[in-house]
Amino acid sequence: MGELFRSEEMTLAQLFLQSEAAYCCVSELGELGMVQFRDLNPDVNVFQRKFVNEVRRCEEMDRKLRFVEKEIKKVNIPTVDTGENPEVPFPRDMIDLEATFEKLENELKEINTNQEALKKNFLELTELKHILRRTQQFFDEMEDPNLLEESSSLMEASEAGRGAPLRLGFVAGVISRERIPTFERMLWRVCRGNVFLRKAEIEDPLEDPATGDHVHKSVFIIFFQGDQLKNRVKKICEGFRASLYPCPETPQERKEMLAGVNSRIDDLQMVLNQTEDHRQRVLQAASKTMRVWFIKVRKMKAIYHTLNLCNIDVTQKCLIAEVWCPVSDLDSIQFALRRGTERSGSTVPSILNRMQTQQTPPTFNKTNKFTSGFQNIVDAYGIGNYREINPAPYTIITFPFLFAVMFGDMGHGLLMTCIALYLVVRESRLLAQKTDNEMFNMVFAGRYIILLMGMFSVYTGIIYNDCFSKSLNMFGSGWSVRPMFGPKGANWSFETLEANAALQLDPAIPGVFNGPYPLGIDPIWNIATNKLTFLNSFKMKMSVVLGVIHMIFGVSLSLFNHMYFKKPLNIFLGFIPEIVFMSSLFGYLVLLIFYKWSAYDVFNSKDAPSLLIHFINMCLFNYNDPTNKPLYTGQMGIQVLLVLIALACVPCMLIVKTMVLRRQHLWKLHLSEKRKETPAENLAQSLEQTGVSSSSTGLPQQGTQKLGGVRVGNGPTEDEAGIMDHDHLSHHSDEGEETTVEEPFDFGDVAVHQAIHTIEYCLGCISNTASYLRLWALSLAHAQLSEVLWGMVMRLGLSSRSGAGFFGLSIIFGAFATLTVAILLVMEGLSAFLHALRLHWVEFQNKFYTGQGFKFFPFSFESILEGRFDEV
Repeated sequence: MGELFRSEEMTLAQLFLQSEAAYCCVSELGELGMVQFRDLNPDVNVFQRKFVNEVRRCEEMDRKLRFVEKEIKKVNIPTVDTGENPEVPFPRDMIDLEATFEKLENELKEINTNQEALKKNFLELTELKHILRRTQQFFDEMEDPNLLEESSSLMEASEAGRGAPLRLGFVAGVISRERIPTFERMLWRVCRGNVFLRKAEIEDPLEDPATGDHVHKSVFIIFFQGDQLKNRVKKICEGFRASLYPCPETPQERKEMLAGVNSRIDDLQMVLNQTEDHRQRVLQAASKTMRVWFIKVRKMKAIYHTLNLCNIDVTQKCLIAEVWCPVSDLDSIQFALRRGTERSGSTVPSILNRMQTQQTPPTFNKTNKFTSGFQNIVDAYGIGNYREINPAPYTIITFPFLFAVMFGDMGHGLLMTCIALYLVVRESRLLAQKTDNEMFNMVFAGRYIILLMGMFSVYTGIIYNDCFSKSLNMFGSGWSVRPMFGPKGANWSFETLEANAALQLDPAIPGVFNGPYPLGIDPIWNIATNKLTFLNSFKMKMSVVLGVIHMIFGVSLSLFNHMYFKKPLNIFLGFIPEIVFMSSLFGYLVLLIFYKWSAYDVFNSKDAPSLLIHFINMCLFNYNDPTNKPLYTGQMGIQVLLVLIALACVPCMLIVKTMVLRRQHLWKLHLSEKRKETPAENLAQSLEQTGVSSSSTGLPQQGTQKLGGVRVGNGPTEDEAGIMDHDHLSHHSDEGEETTVEEPFDFGDVAVHQAIHTIEYCLGCISNTASYLRLWALSLAHAQLSEVLWGMVMRLGLSSRSGAGFFGLSIIFGAFATLTVAILLVMEGLSAFLHALRLHWVEFQNKFYTGQGFKFFPFSFESILEGRFDEV
């Protein structure tokens, strides 16, 4: 069947890399992305490995680059992405990179430190400028007699207490605007009202030099009397983080200080502008090479991390690595090793040696941009066992088709197809944008799935003749209200149509019904009152037919697994009883559906029996039901025979397979005892005398194959039930001699496991068939919801005949389009997607797919840089 229908054949290989060439060889393997390294030092601490210092140096360089990147993002400088994939620098180039990053980091830190100090000085001078201006205004206001009333009580109190007028002291400062009310209350309570506070807001916000945020502040001046109040005021200002500045007492001194402050602010502003220009130039130069630097550093870090997984021989001249790799890519891997050796300048070639192992290899399915989405759907359920049948190729067709059965609408399918087609056509530009929107990235990754779902929905919409809840009259109708001949009552007139709200068309009258519609459903059913009854019967039977065919196909795929893994017992006592059981009951039900469609016409359709009652009576052996007549002659004998055959399959799966497994186990025990007593050269003769071939005894050669003189495992030796087909596994001891390990056999566990499997399959055939009725239910729900949306929204716009109705129709159509996309495309589409996913995961894949393997994660620079998994 080829590698498309099952995972790639894998092998375990051993790499012998010279120390001077190991770095370049691993680099080439990372560019190739086809090997998965195994950790040969699982017991060694991470900090005790060979290349831990190099990993630390790479992490330090990565930290410095992240610091520079953060500074670049602060000033909104775009990072240049040319799409270049630079080569991995040599180990000797690490010193130059470290020096470059160290110089860049120190320069930026020095610029930031100087800039912060300058901004802090600029902030202090700006606040002092506002204090000097506002303070002068305060003193000017205090000289006005009308404004002295607020402070008169303070002056009178001081004269009464001291007997002579005292001079008031004052402090001036700046505080955050939101702290002013609390600050004022605290001053009043602590100083007991013996201070006088004046405040004014600074109109322009000031920049905080530490955080860069803009803060609104206010200027204040506090008048007090005595040193005790002065100390209290200063402590309160310190507690509220208010900045106090010296303010001269005389107007002339304040004016001179203000002129000096303005001059210093102008000088500082010029220095700040020059500093910012220099910082911009440094960051713009760094932004041009930032992406290349990141790629180089992360590639180096990944290489040293991978080298830490290798062993070093006693001579310290060779590194030994073990890798999983596809057999089909061995030539490419050897070429990459040769290229890495030449690049390093080493004269000793690297060696790739395929190893012999009993370990189960990882599962690797090669994909492209079209098949990757469908493979991800399968892998979300479980990674397939090694060399197991891969459901993804079949899912490419069955998944969009089952989705379309539930979502069948020409209009909605066409909209979905157009959206997906836009993503497919512009995929190069959208990939280059590299957006971080998780929802968009998820939809974009499944663009080909959405494209097929839309195309299949258009097809099923044509079959249902459904387009935005309306039918298309493509070929005319097969029904006629004016027959050429027939009873007089069938020849209706316009008066008949106007006088009756509903009329019934009798297909038994010649000329009324002209035979089956050429494609899909006749459009006249869209206006029929019994439309839902007709579509119910049609879609329900169609769901059963599709479901049974889908499940039989899944059971049939299990045959290829049994044949590939050479398990004849699972074929004769597993696959055959399963397929016979399902075909005898549900396959027969499908035949009855097609027989009923073909055997009954308009003249005898009233006498057609119920298939559901027939099927129930068939399983209960009840053939005395007068209300349900037989479909054909000899039906009783055939149905009794089919039920007996289906019942006979149950003990075949339940008991016979368990007893055969037990007999095989006892026979192997007998052979092992005889092997101990009989020399090895006489074993073949004894087997020939007993008439038993080596292939039927379950000897260790099963589960392995010879490839190029090296034996590698070709898959798990357990069947779907987890039962070993052979109890002996070959492996190698430390001395290199092949030994034999006998797996334990518990008859009770095997019997219980087989009973669970049999009961689950038999009951699952019934429940899974019923589960496919969701095709019918969701299809009707989607059609009815679409019809309700048209009737409640679009009909309002089409009902108006006036000139203003055009503008109303425009608004209503916008609402209709929005609701169609939001509800019918997004919500209903997601619902149908999840139900189609369940039908594949549960009803289809459980017939042949175990999904208990582990995924192949190759060492790939592309995956590491894209962040698909954390390799480093």
